[in-house]
Amino acid sequence: MQATQRERFLAETAAAKERAESLLRGLIAAHAECESHLVRLNRKDPLKAVTGKSALDNAVAATRRMIESLERAMQDAMREIGDEEMAVLDEVGA
Repeated sequence: MQATQRERFLAETAAAKERAESLLRGLIAAHAECESHLVRLNRKDPLKAVTGKSALDNAVAATRRMIESLERAMQDAMREIGDEEMAVLDEVGA
């Protein structure tokens, strides 16, 4: 991968990771709110009762896996970057 392609890849991957982390925070908040409502209404999540996990449990887990994959991709790309390219990335805040 050429330097500019790698830099663009890192910048885009970092932005995707930030969006995924924001999504994860929202999912965790929604999960807590949903659990609270179920307790207050004395009800059980039907999917969780059958499978052991709610849809939000699955979404949180999938989002965490995505964040881990993005982090690994960034680390792999960073290993291929030289000092000069790293200085450019530091300047743009990637």
